[in-house]
Amino acid sequence: MTLRHLVKAAWTTGSICAPTIAEAALGRLNEAVCDERLDRWSKQLLEQAGIELDVRGKQHAESQESFIVMSNHQSLYDIPVIFQALGRRIRMVTKKELFRIPIWGRAMRLAGFIEVDRQDRERAIQSMRGAGERIREGTDVWISPEGTRSRDGSLGPFRKGGFHLALDTGARILPVTIEGTRHVLPAGGRRVHPGARVTVTVHPPIDAKSFGASRIDALMEAVKSAIAAPLTR
Repeated sequence: MTLRHLVKAAWTTGSICAPTIAEAALGRLNEAVCDERLDRWSKQLLEQAGIELDVRGKQHAESQESFIVMSNHQSLYDIPVIFQALGRRIRMVTKKELFRIPIWGRAMRLAGFIEVDRQDRERAIQSMRGAGERIREGTDVWISPEGTRSRDGSLGPFRKGGFHLALDTGARILPVTIEGTRHVLPAGGRRVHPGARVTVTVHPPIDAKSFGASRIDALMEAVKSAIAAPLTR
């Protein structure tokens, strides 16, 4: 295990943040530029960490529709893994703490990532409205329904915000299971463990409208069961 990989990851991240901020200031930043930059960034992070990525069920993500992508969350490496596994235009609903990181946080805002403050209900509602706008514009929105990273790999309780978003927008939920990223960089870890095998399983989309608001608990259970299935094998 080595701190060098973490330093390289930080450098790679900084290398896309600076031009993103500069181009935004000059009015030259657009979605296509952000997409290309995020793809290059995520690919480099996986290569630097020596991650062997195995993607299963990708055919479920080949529709032209916009999805609400929901996955389990084990590591900061889940983010670049999702980009490389799905190969789609994705932006993420992310806790406010990540937006406080100098340079990186500003670049995330400019690239269209969505900040959520779970301690402030009104601001959280506004964030979800922003996520709805992204979906209507043709962008997938990734949400971790657990709200935080798991330390032992087990699924935690799900929050309802993303499910209300699915009901409000009519977007289908794309459940995704990530296995192995916690062996690369565990929650709270400070060292990258290179050479891990990461498996991403993409499940068939789930239509929130077929459940309706009155059965939101059943919708949550359907999504959770799909994500949990590979973890329990």
